[in-house]
Amino acid sequence: MRVVVVGATGNVGTSVVRALAADDGVTSIVGVARRLPEWRIDRTDWRQADVATGDLARIFEGADAVVHLAWLFQPTRDPTVTWRANVLGSMRVFRAVAEAGVPALVHASSVGAYSPGPKDQPVDESWPTHGWPGAAYGREKAYVERVLDVFEHDHPAIRVVRMRPGFIFQRVAATEQRRLFAGPFLPRRLVRRGLVPFVPDLPGLRLQVLHAADAAQAYRLAVTRQVRGAFNLAAEPVLDPHDLAELLGARTVRVPYGLARTVMAAGWHLRLLPAAPGLLELALRIPLMKTDRARDVLGWTPRHSSWQAMRELFEGLHDGAGMETAPLAPDGGAVGRIKELATGVGGHS
Repeated sequence: MRVVVVGATGNVGTSVVRALAADDGVTSIVGVARRLPEWRIDRTDWRQADVATGDLARIFEGADAVVHLAWLFQPTRDPTVTWRANVLGSMRVFRAVAEAGVPALVHASSVGAYSPGPKDQPVDESWPTHGWPGAAYGREKAYVERVLDVFEHDHPAIRVVRMRPGFIFQRVAATEQRRLFAGPFLPRRLVRRGLVPFVPDLPGLRLQVLHAADAAQAYRLAVTRQVRGAFNLAAEPVLDPHDLAELLGARTVRVPYGLARTVMAAGWHLRLLPAAPGLLELALRIPLMKTDRARDVLGWTPRHSSWQAMRELFEGLHDGAGMETAPLAPDGGAVGRIKELATGVGGHS
């Protein structure tokens, strides 16, 4: 089996490539990325291409499956750039899959594609996917779901799988996620048990997370098994601010939503934070997901608990962890953070 992974050098991409390379049924992997990595792994060749401009059909020729993971979180200050890469780029990927005659497409959707929903009972994959209009991430993930609806209608012979994971963490991706969401002003040495003064206790904040290695196994199963449709992915237990505080050895402090959003909006407008305040709104509104279908149809069970995934995130933040790809580059210290400031906090891709 020949598999093409688009967006193969990020958090999920490197994990998916690693999982596929360990599967004896996968004979060849093509990793596609905007910037070629120094990282090397068995049975994997690299191709440099941008989903917004590259000749994707040529790269996809002869593939048995395409896994589409490429996604820009920044620049948050210019949503036309992320729209072009994430929405129009996804449309180009889907079109190239059809043109190249690839029989299977596995697309990275997200819990962020779901419409606002309950926090007291989980929803299955039939819950509406209209996103949250206040966040570019939710708008774009939801729009691509609609594009896939049309694609499936027009190409019924192509097996389409939509993966809808919760928040995905691992140690080597922690620095990337710090750059994307917290910015250069978060002192990595502070992220250590007993040093964080408090965790904000926001009403309605309940998170479903999973380890990147478990997400990768779900993608591998979606590639190698004859399944279709959407799959929710998350580990247990659901985490709330009290759980995060316990992991960090901190206390919780009740913070009203309005105050939290005001502080985050001020940080974003002052270019102190890369994450737009709409992401906070999205996190508070997304529903909890059932993962029964992933277990029963895909045959997927996560090996890591949500506690383990979060613990790796915190350890990676403290250590400045990373690996040999551009998105996952380790913390560059003072020089690296000055470069982040020079290129604009939240203003670059």
